[in-house]
Amino acid sequence: MRFSPRLVPAIAALALAAAAAPPAAPAPAAPAQYRHFRLTVYIPVQVVQRMARHPAWMRSSWRAISRNLPVNQVFIESFRGGRLATGAQLEAVKRFFLARGVAAAGGIAFAGPGGHGQFRSLCYTCPRDRALVARVSALTARHFDQIILDDFFFDNSKTARDIQARGDRAWPPFRLQLMDEVSRDLVLAPARAANPRVRVIIKFPNWYPSFPGLGYDLEREPRLYGEIWTGDETRDPFITDQQLQPYESYEIFRYFENAAPGHNGGGWVDPYDIRYFDRYPEQLWDTLLAKAPALNLFQYTDLLRAARPGHRAAWAGLPTSFNWNAMLRAAHLRPGQAPTLADADAYALGKLDRLLGDLGRPLGLAAYRPYQSTGEDFLRDNFGMLGLPIEMSPRLARAPLLLLTRTARYDPQIVQRIARRLQAGETVCITTGLLRALQDHGFDRISDIRVSPHALAVDSFRAGFGAGASRLLQRLPAPILFPQVRFDTNEDWAVVRGMAGGRSAPLLTTDRYGAGTLMVWTMPENLNDLYRLPAPVLDAIRGYLTRSLPVRLFGPAEVSLFAYDNGAFVLQSFRDRPATVQIEGGFPRIENLRTHQWAAGARQPSFPGPSRGPRYRFTLQIEPHSYLAFRVRAAAPGPQASH
Repeated sequence: MRFSPRLVPAIAALALAAAAAPPAAPAPAAPAQYRHFRLTVYIPVQVVQRMARHPAWMRSSWRAISRNLPVNQVFIESFRGGRLATGAQLEAVKRFFLARGVAAAGGIAFAGPGGHGQFRSLCYTCPRDRALVARVSALTARHFDQIILDDFFFDNSKTARDIQARGDRAWPPFRLQLMDEVSRDLVLAPARAANPRVRVIIKFPNWYPSFPGLGYDLEREPRLYGEIWTGDETRDPFITDQQLQPYESYEIFRYFENAAPGHNGGGWVDPYDIRYFDRYPEQLWDTLLAKAPALNLFQYTDLLRAARPGHRAAWAGLPTSFNWNAMLRAAHLRPGQAPTLADADAYALGKLDRLLGDLGRPLGLAAYRPYQSTGEDFLRDNFGMLGLPIEMSPRLARAPLLLLTRTARYDPQIVQRIARRLQAGETVCITTGLLRALQDHGFDRISDIRVSPHALAVDSFRAGFGAGASRLLQRLPAPILFPQVRFDTNEDWAVVRGMAGGRSAPLLTTDRYGAGTLMVWTMPENLNDLYRLPAPVLDAIRGYLTRSLPVRLFGPAEVSLFAYDNGAFVLQSFRDRPATVQIEGGFPRIENLRTHQWAAGARQPSFPGPSRGPRYRFTLQIEPHSYLAFRVRAAAPGPQASH
């Protein structure tokens, strides 16, 4: 969440505009509740105070939001950036929503005062700020049985008092311990003293690689609070500073679900920092494709804003998943009336809700990320953008293939654990980032593969397994810089490699250890250059990594695959142009979950090695910024079916 405490004038302007606007045309009927998730809306304290002071605006704005959008619950904020609502204001807004059948919970943003566009935390070593946290927690608990902490609950303060309290420790262990203590003593204890029934939720933000440095403790805080929510905001990676990849809206929810199984209550999305409108519903869809039981929309007055198409002219006339004209029709607008964000949300969410019941439990490549780890930031989200389904977890799971990046070095036993997995016959794929961290720390007992200090400018790619010549996959118009990997000839094999002026640059290298297979995947110097890899190169890499999955994708980058344990799968394109992709699996037919038409696949040759049974390939067209959903069919549904 990136909502600044300094946006009070903007919120007030939106509120005045909504109050002055003509009343919206009524929809034919009240919107039906969503079947597969709960929808919540967050109301910042500035808006809470305005609602309490201007009940007429509260009524008119709520009519505009709820005429198409079925909201189950609101979070009513008590504090943000030095602004504190009174108990009377909280109660007035709470009564309004309860009277309309909408559940009401509290919200707190422990944000410090504005810092010229940069976010400042409270100072948790300062007695005044510590007393404020306890007072706000108790006040909010007196009015609500459920409270959510917005994701300003971090520590970036470096005052003289902080420096003295830290002593000789590094900032991450100091802040982790400090924020755990603040949680126990200043948030939970005062809240429970004021209301023994209260349940406090902590929302973790989208910047999980930075958690240790700013005091977010994903290992202990879920146990302290009992329920967590997930920051699924990914916005636009080209105009923001966070390096967020679109796939993260899916993967971060799965990661937090695996950190707190059964206690990840929902995902949280906002509409900020987007160049084209489709980027906003993509975040909503990916959160729900991760099987989030609830979705929160931040924030109330944004839902009153006019929805603008943005820079989507390249695909405006195509039948994309977010169809602008269909959204306008569904909004029941008067002539000349602009759709609001709430209207767009209603269209986007209603469309996906019809599919969610057909999706089982998510499946993916087991990706181990230990607690309090950093390195190769967001890399698994890049992998998801390459069509690799990823199931990231802070726990080391048993799996046919284990995917490890540089973060695994934070496990002090990781070399021994890799060796045991390989001896047991499993496949372990590590990135060159992890290899560089481990190669001088015992990894040479497993493999001779090493990352050299040199880099190569790769302009073409080849593939092949075993001795002899390889086949050319594709050339590049401009080179990509890769670190050079060295290995012992005839012990290890570069099954996919780049070429730089006749010099070989292994991209995927294999070695045998015990009964298992080690793979080393070479990462480019710029991780986003993974998207520049030609489709044949990605197909070759995916062919080795996804053999254990029931379905695999062939095609260009920036098309994601979501797989489920009931035979369903979803394809989603983040590309700006239509794409042709192929799906392969051990099923002869697939059914389109939207059209209920089925298609037959072309039988493929078996993989090298022991036969796994027949496999079939399907060629599919996918529109820009769109998704397709299917389920496996073992046989044709009947003579009336057609392609």
